[in-house]
Amino acid sequence: MNQSSSNNSSYTQESSFEQAINTNISQLWQFREEGYLTAKDKRQLYWCKITDPKHTKAIVVVNGRIESAWKYQELFHDLFYQGYDIYSFDHRGQGMSDRLIENKEMGYVEQFDDYIDDMALIVDSFSLDNYEKRFLLAHSMGGAIATRYIQTQSDHPFDAIALSAPMFGVNMSTLLRPIAIPFAQVMSMASAQPRYAPGQQGYYPKPFDVNPLTQSKSRYHWFRDLYEDKPELKLGGPSHHWVGQGLMAAKQCIQQTRQIKLPLLLLQAGEESIVDNNAQIRFIKKLARSNKQCALKIVYGSKHELLFEQDCHRNSALDATLEFFSQH
Repeated sequence: MNQSSSNNSSYTQESSFEQAINTNISQLWQFREEGYLTAKDKRQLYWCKITDPKHTKAIVVVNGRIESAWKYQELFHDLFYQGYDIYSFDHRGQGMSDRLIENKEMGYVEQFDDYIDDMALIVDSFSLDNYEKRFLLAHSMGGAIATRYIQTQSDHPFDAIALSAPMFGVNMSTLLRPIAIPFAQVMSMASAQPRYAPGQQGYYPKPFDVNPLTQSKSRYHWFRDLYEDKPELKLGGPSHHWVGQGLMAAKQCIQQTRQIKLPLLLLQAGEESIVDNNAQIRFIKKLARSNKQCALKIVYGSKHELLFEQDCHRNSALDATLEFFSQH
């Protein structure tokens, strides 16, 4: 499978994206192994992997809220051709994993810790012991899940972790900040059925021009088309309960930095509007006191989805990640 590339980059470029996604990328995706694992509460969790017997390094990709491994085909392809075996999974309540409540488009989780337990179960099932090197690459909500996983599972198998725009706080007005968690908790207790958090609704594909995720038209439209072709992937806004659980976990990520002993790279999006960049700075400053092997890379001009951005931002995020991994 030949790599078509422009401007000397070894990653897929926007100029050839349409062609690549329908040829090289989809061909590799056909080679994936996939299946379901039963969680502690009998929920079915989707996992997939793309491997080559010659590879000696592995990356586990932990996706964000509303996402699925299906959305990451381009990234898996690009990392696979850098010599890595790729493993991934869908969080409970989204993607191809079991939904948890009647409204299948509402973001919901009973306890944030369920995500961490699921991740521990899935990582164990991947049997990563045979690799010389094992890495974690996690985005947004997945960044919070992977961070809590590292903080709580001292026997994890990973050599380093890279976090893309991790959710260590949510972008909201300063006035709301102090009351956000208690408000979410009160609202979720006030209703027998889960309800959308204020301003949230079912799945709604924002027009490209006003989307807060990426400035890459080709990647954005492909992802939205994928969700139309596979409507079972669709997920809308979060519930009050999810917001309360998510914000508490984000807080724990910052509180428990001492539990992170492995090298960590934090990739921050310069034009972020989804998660809280100030919380990321608090996290990395605090981590640096107890962990000398941590680094911050700000990708100026990038929106939230660093791994789905325009080439200049995406290439920069991928270069920083792979360079960091190669040092550890």
